[in-house]
Formats: sequence, structure tokens, C-alpha cells
Amino acid sequence: MIESVNLHKAFGDKKVLQGFDLEIHKGESMVIIGGSGTGKSVFLKHILRLLEPDKGKMYIDGTDISSLNEAGLYKMRRRFGMLFQGAALFDSLNVWRNVGFQHLQERKLKEPEVRELAEEKLRLVGMVNVGDLMPSELSGGMKKRVGLARAIAYNAEVILYDEPTTGLDPIMADAINDLIVEMSEKLSVTSVTITHDMQSAYKIADRIAMLYQGKIIETGTPEEIRNTDNPFVRQFVSGSAHGPIQLEGIER
Repeated sequence: MIESVNLHKAFGDKKVLQGFDLEIHKGESMVIIGGSGTGKSVFLKHILRLLEPDKGKMYIDGTDISSLNEAGLYKMRRRFGMLFQGAALFDSLNVWRNVGFQHLQERKLKEPEVRELAEEKLRLVGMVNVGDLMPSELSGGMKKRVGLARAIAYNAEVILYDEPTTGLDPIMADAINDLIVEMSEKLSVTSVTITHDMQSAYKIADRIAMLYQGKIIETGTPEEIRNTDNPFVRQFVSGSAHGPIQLEGIER
């Protein structure tokens, strides 16, 4: 479904991706873990061609997306939904207009039809009778759910999750994890999640990939990652400050 081959990306002197290789299969839930600033979000932007690689290729269903013209790129992006770290709702629009935003922009459906579709997607994520509320009236967990409803409003085949549990209490974070699993099962979507939260990763992943120094250094099932012999992966998943991973700004 998604394949990156030898991706390289630098911003000035800072090398972020340095030979990033990963295959993500149709219908699977792939979780990418790694430290802050290691390039996880940069990879998501390459999937959507919001960034161009300095070197390497990005394929969607076998198509090199660098070869797509503007119309082809638009068509490809419509297959994707994204849940942003902060939900990224439009503060000036109520909930149902946030969920149906793309449909309202395209004007192919009448406003009552868009509202009905938005309410249907909101019900899928456990949100009812909230369509007329403003984002400012929602809790952090509710905003994430509305963001997810918007991500699936266009019948996405792939959902990209950018740190979906960040800023949530443990109970709400687990509820979001349950929703991610439920979306994968109900809608048969392919999921790509980036997270620091290992409890979340173990729960939602079919496979987990570890990014370190610009490369994927190990890929495996949650059980394989939990029991890895790789010292870098073992240090990260255990949350230990002691090990081969160098901590920026900290002398040891």
C-alpha cells in the first residue's frame, strides 16, 4: 500500500531521514516509534507529498508519487485522512461543519446532506448531539474524536495519526486507542500512527517500526518489539535514560 525506498531529507545542515525504508501493507496498522525530532512527522508529510525527498522514492499502490501531476496528486490525497496531534479544528466553525468541511468546500452535496453525513461519522466515533457545539466547548478527548470523524468523512482508505494520545489523560488515551482499533476493523482502513506512547503502540499495532538516526532500525510485531535484543529499541521501549541512545543536551 505504502512503500518508502531510501528516503533522505535534510533541513539545512540537519539530516533528518537518512535512508528510510519501510513497507506498509494494505489493511494493517503500522506504528512508528522513535524519539522527538527523529523525523516521524517528516515521514508522514512525505507520504502525502507535502515534502519532497532530497533522495529516494515514495510509492502508493506501486505508483511513484513524484510522477503525479496536480490532478493526480489531489486524487491520491483524497484517499487519505489525517488526525493531527492537536486535532486542528477550525475554531470559527461548529463541529458538524468541521467534519464536513471538505464536502462543503466542493459543494457537490447540499448543506443538509453534508450535515447528515457529518452526524453519521460523529456517531461512528461515539459523538452524538454535538454537531452545533463550537470547538472551544469541547474537551481535548472530544476534539480528537471530532478530528477523527473529519479524517474518515471522505471514506479514507488510509488514516494517518500524528501522536493521537498526546495531551490526554490515561483513560481518554485508552479510549482513543480503542477507537483506532475499531476504525481499522469497521472500515478496513490502513493505519499509520506515530507515537512515543508504548502502551498505545502495543495496543493498536499489527507491526511496530523503530526510527533512529534517520533509518528504520527494526520492524516487528508488538511481541517481537517487546522482547527485542536490539539495545537501541530495548532502551526506547523501556523508557530508560541509560543505554546506547544519546540524549541531546545531557552529558553522561
